[in-house]
Amino acid sequence: MNYRFALLSLAAAFAMQGAAQRFYISVKKPGNNAVTYHLSEQQGQLKAAKDLPLTITKNVKQEGESQLLTITFQAKDQVYFNFGAMLPTEFATDDCDFYLPGFWYHKNLRSPKEAPSFHTSKSWNVREDRLSSPLTGVFDAKSGSTLTVLRQLDAPVEALTTHQEGEVIVSGKTSLGYLGFDNATGKASLTFGYPYMETPKRYIRKLTLTAPIQAFASLEKGAKQSVTWVITRGQAKDYGQFVADTWNFCMDEINPQPIQPLYTADEMKAQLSNYFAKGYVDKYALKYHSGHGLRCDDCIPVDHVQLGFCGRVLLNGFNALEYGEQKGNAEFVRMGQEIFNSWLEHGFTARGYFKEDFHIARGIPADKDCIHSIRQQSEAVYAVLHYLAYEKKQGRQHKDWEVKMRTLLNQMLQLQKADGSFPRKYRDDHSDVDASGGSTPSATSTLVMGYKFFGDKRYLAAAKRTIDYLEKNIISKSDYFSSTLDANCEDKEAAISAVTATYYMAMVTKKQERQHYIDLCQKATYFALSWYYLWDVPFAKGQMLGDLGFKSRGWSNVSVENNHIDVFVFELPHIVKWLGEELREQRFTQAYNLIYSSLNQLLPTPERLCGIGVPGFNPEVVQHTNWDYGRNGKGFYNDIFAPGWTVASLWEMYSPTRTSSFLTTKKF
Repeated sequence: MNYRFALLSLAAAFAMQGAAQRFYISVKKPGNNAVTYHLSEQQGQLKAAKDLPLTITKNVKQEGESQLLTITFQAKDQVYFNFGAMLPTEFATDDCDFYLPGFWYHKNLRSPKEAPSFHTSKSWNVREDRLSSPLTGVFDAKSGSTLTVLRQLDAPVEALTTHQEGEVIVSGKTSLGYLGFDNATGKASLTFGYPYMETPKRYIRKLTLTAPIQAFASLEKGAKQSVTWVITRGQAKDYGQFVADTWNFCMDEINPQPIQPLYTADEMKAQLSNYFAKGYVDKYALKYHSGHGLRCDDCIPVDHVQLGFCGRVLLNGFNALEYGEQKGNAEFVRMGQEIFNSWLEHGFTARGYFKEDFHIARGIPADKDCIHSIRQQSEAVYAVLHYLAYEKKQGRQHKDWEVKMRTLLNQMLQLQKADGSFPRKYRDDHSDVDASGGSTPSATSTLVMGYKFFGDKRYLAAAKRTIDYLEKNIISKSDYFSSTLDANCEDKEAAISAVTATYYMAMVTKKQERQHYIDLCQKATYFALSWYYLWDVPFAKGQMLGDLGFKSRGWSNVSVENNHIDVFVFELPHIVKWLGEELREQRFTQAYNLIYSSLNQLLPTPERLCGIGVPGFNPEVVQHTNWDYGRNGKGFYNDIFAPGWTVASLWEMYSPTRTSSFLTTKKF
C-alpha cells in the first residue's frame, strides 16, 4: 500500500472505532516498507496481533486535573519504529476550533490553501518544533469543553535524516515527536506520537506544501525509552479563554527560565550601532539605512527602501541621532539629521502621506504610483513624533515637521471608516487596495501619540473608535490577522498590534475606561505570547544554531505563512511587564524576563559573527524547524534578510522608558 494513503486511511480507521484512546506502531526493516499494527492493551502492555520486536508498556498517572500517559519501549532486538496515538472526542468538527501554539488558530481559514489550513485538509500532524509549546488542543464551542495534549519535554536532541519525505530512519537520537488532530469522521480527535511525522503534507517554505514524512527512531537490543504526554480536559466560555487558560497551563508545566544574557543593554546598543555606521546610504535624494533585501554574507546596502516594518527608516534615523548625541558620535548625529531632512523635503505625496516602498535607484515614485499601508504610515508617524519630542527637550523646534504630521493625522481622520476601522492598504486618493480592517490597531497608537503631542481631542476620539472596532471584530472573536506586510493570515504581529493599541489607550484614560482597556490588553496579550517559545527545540550537530548553543525559548514564530522565529518585539516586553504589575500576574512577569534575556543570543560581534557577514546586523529569518524561505533550512538563516527592523526592534526593547515617558508627559 502507498504509505501516504496508509497513514491517512489508518487515521480514518481509528476514528471509526469509538471514543477510547487508540494506539498503533509502525515497524520498519531497512529496505522494506513499514508495517503498521493496531495495538490493544493487555495488563498494562500494548500488544499487536503479531509478536513485535519490542515491548510497549502503558502507564497512566493522575496529576491534578491532568493524566500523564507514559509509553515505554524496550527493544527485544534492533528495531526501527514510529508510535502513534489518537484521542477521539464526541465533538462535531463543525463546532470545533483547534489550537497548536504559534502555528494553528481556529481552523487557520485566514491562511491560503497553500499553507496549513482547513482549506487543504481537516486532519494534520506536525513536528513538535513547529510549535511554540508542544501541545495540540481542541475547543468545542457547543459544549464549552476543551481537550489538550502536551508533550512532556525530554532533553532536546536531534539527528539528521538522509531524506525529507516518505519513510525515513533518523540517523541518531531525536527527542522530536508530533502533534495534531484528525477529523476524518466529522468528529474531532487529537493525535500525537513519537518520533515525528507530518501528514497529509509538509510545509517546507512559504506557501509550499509537499509530500508527507514518517520518521523512524531506532532502539538497540535491550535499550529502553519512555515518552510522556499530559492529557487535560476542561471548560472554557470561548476560544479566547481556551487559549489563555492553555497558555497559563503551559507556562506552569514547562516553567521556562530566563537565559543568562550574553550582553548588557549598553553592550547590545554598542554592537547594533555598527548597523548605523555600515548600513547608511546617502547618495540619493532620500537618505536611509539599508534595511531590506541585504545578503547575510556581506550585508552590502541595496537600493530597496521600505519606510516601515522591514526598514524602519525614520526610527533607525532617530535612534542613530539620539545615540550619537549620547555618545558624542557626530557621524551618527549627522546621519539622523540628514535622514529626517531628506524625507521632509522628498518623502511625502501632495496629499501628505509618506512614500513608503520602492527601489530608489529607479527614482522616487510619483504620487499616482504610491500604495500606502496603514501600518507603515503609522510606524513613520511614531518615529517622527518621538523625534520631535526629543528635539523639543533639547530646545530645538521643527515647525515644518509638525505641520506635516498634523496634515497626515488629519488625513487619517478622513481615511477612517464608519465602523472605526482603517483599510490595510490604500491609494493616495483614499481608494482601497485592501479594505481589510485587520491592521486597524496600527493606527491606534499613532492617533494617541498625535493626541498627546498636539493636544487635539479629535485624534483621541478616532483612537477610541479604532478600539471599538478592535474589540468587536478582533479581540472578542480571537481573530488576529493581516498585520504582517508580506502575508495575510493568522499572525503574531496582529496580536502584538492589538496589545500595543489597548496599552496606549489605558495610558491616557482613567478609572473604569482605563480598566476596560487593561482587560482588552490582557486578552490580546495571551494571543501575542502564545507565539513565543516556552521551550528549546533540538538541533542536530552541524546545524549552525545548535552549534552556537542557541536556545529557542523567548523567541517567537511569525505567522502561519512564515514558519520561522525572530526578534519581533518592539514595545511588547515593556507592556507585558507593565501588565504583569497591573494584574499581579507572575506569569506575565516571567514571560517578560524570558523574552528580555533571550533575544540577544544571535547578535553578531567581531568575535562571534553568528553566521552574519558584518557585526551588528542582527539576523532576521531564524530557521528553527524544517522550513525555509528557499535557502539553507533548519539551523540556519535564509541568504537574504532585513536587518533594519531587527535592529529597531531590539533597540526598542533596550529603551524601556521611551514609550511610557512619551505617554505620561504632561505637555510637549
